[in-house]
Order: sequence, then C-alpha cells, then structure tokens
Amino acid sequence: MVTVETVAALLGQLAPLGLAEDWDNVGLLVGDRGRSVERIMTCLSVTPTSTAEAIEREADLIVTHHPLPFGPVRNLTTDTTAGRLLLELMAARIAVYSPHTALDSAREGINYQLAAGLGLRGILPLVGKQALLGAGRWGWLEESLTLDQLAARAKAFLAIDRLRKVGGRAEPVRRVAVACGAAGEFVDAARDAGCDCIVTGETGFHTCLEAEACGMGLLLTGHFASERFGVEWLADVLSQRFPELGIWASAEERDPIRWV
Repeated sequence: MVTVETVAALLGQLAPLGLAEDWDNVGLLVGDRGRSVERIMTCLSVTPTSTAEAIEREADLIVTHHPLPFGPVRNLTTDTTAGRLLLELMAARIAVYSPHTALDSAREGINYQLAAGLGLRGILPLVGKQALLGAGRWGWLEESLTLDQLAARAKAFLAIDRLRKVGGRAEPVRRVAVACGAAGEFVDAARDAGCDCIVTGETGFHTCLEAEACGMGLLLTGHFASERFGVEWLADVLSQRFPELGIWASAEERDPIRWV
C-alpha cells in the first residue's frame, strides 16, 4: 500500500528538505502520514482553481511547488483565502506536500532541468551548498548564441509566446545562469561566475538597471513559466515510481498575469 508517508519519503530523497532556504515552509504541511494514496495531483500553487480540481478528481495528495500555508498560522478560518482553501482540503482529506526551494536546489531539480532544457553543458550550482547541490545553476552553450537567439530557445522550451529582455547585448552569449521563480538576487553571483546572461522568472526594476549597467543580458520569462514545467516533470517522475497510482499535473491552473 502506498501511503502519504511513502510518497513524502520519495520526495525527500528527490529534494532533501535540508536544501530548502531557512525562510521556507517545506515537507508535509497537511494530512495524515499513514493514509493510503491512490491519486496525486502536482501543481505550482494551491489556488481556488487547483483546489477545486483536486477535490473534483478525488486526489488524496497534492504536491504543490509553492507551500500552503507559507508562514505561521495563528488561526484557521474562512476569513482568508489560505484558511478557506486549507479547510476545504482538510474536509476532503487531501494531504498537501511542498518541496519548494528544496526542489529548486536539488541535484536534478527545477533549476537543473531549466539549465538542461536551454542546452547548457557543465551545469553547476550558482550558489553552492555542496557539490552539484545549491541555488540556481550555470553552464555554457556548446555554440555561442545572440541574446535574442537564447530568448527564442527559452520561449520554445517553456512553451511561451513572449518574455522580457533587459540589455541590448551585442556580444555572443556563451556562459549562462538560470534561476527559477523570483531570483534577481542571483545577478551578482552570475556576474561573479563570468556569465553573459541570466534567465529567471521575474525581478525588480533596480536589478534590471544593475544588469544593464554591468553589460549582462537578463531574460525574464515570468514566474509561472519558469517553474510550471517542473510541475509536469515531477508528475512524470512520480508516475514512473508509482505506476499503479493515478498521477497528473493540474490541467486547470493558469498564470494569473495576462498581457493586454
């Protein structure tokens, strides 16, 4: 019998919780470790849409990249969106597990998958905790690209129509850093690693100015796009390990940000 704990143990091997940032909330967040599991849904975030899907499709466990709850819980009521969603999940007896930044930094986690998807070689952590583990990734392209060519490759891999570009870099791009989500703080680390460009989900205006000033290309794919592919990859990994279970990536969740 596969239980919540069985799946949690596998996820802990894939993304050791000790890799998570100190501020993060990771691991099993809701549920009974001993309860049997037949259906698992992965998603980027627990939202009204993904919660409704999990309930309708009778999931026993949600593996969400972004944790819910994120911070300390002082009360659990329907007065807040987080409280309402947690109460709905508890009423449906759906467990919730989040690997979040542990999966970002894991050996073959989201940042590694993003780097590999862009065709980088010699992939290493941008900010390492130990060999092959740590936040962000960097590597090099077998053949140099222009910044626009790299942007086209990123759009193709992430299945998006557009992204934001900072800098008019004319020199070839060979060494590239990646950091999923909101990771503008890694611009300095990318520069120290000698990178020509960093690909991330989103960052602040002043970080964009800094990247432009130091001649580093910056590609902003959007937070959702920079991590959503990892949700689908994780569903595939779980399906391979537990072929007897019904496992899927949320078919209903969408990027809340729209271009108009």
